[in-house]
Amino acid sequence: MQVSVYIFVQVEKGEPWRTASEISKIAGVKTAHTVTGQYDIIVFAELDGLDSLKETVRQIQKIEGVQHTQTAVCIP
Repeated sequence: MQVSVYIFVQVEKGEPWRTASEISKIAGVKTAHTVTGQYDIIVFAELDGLDSLKETVRQIQKIEGVQHTQTAVCIP
């Protein structure tokens, strides 16, 4: 079952554009936008189930400079 999610990402001070660019290369990620506000990057992804979601979040959290993520699963 395909899952659509938004992943909100906080990064260390600096330039979040590099981090967003790295995130955009992860399989299933459709967009990774730098934004203002509480979070620095908002990611939209379409993934093949919850196992794929877990792996995607792990990949994002491994990127240098990522401090925190929060995931919101879209309800159809």
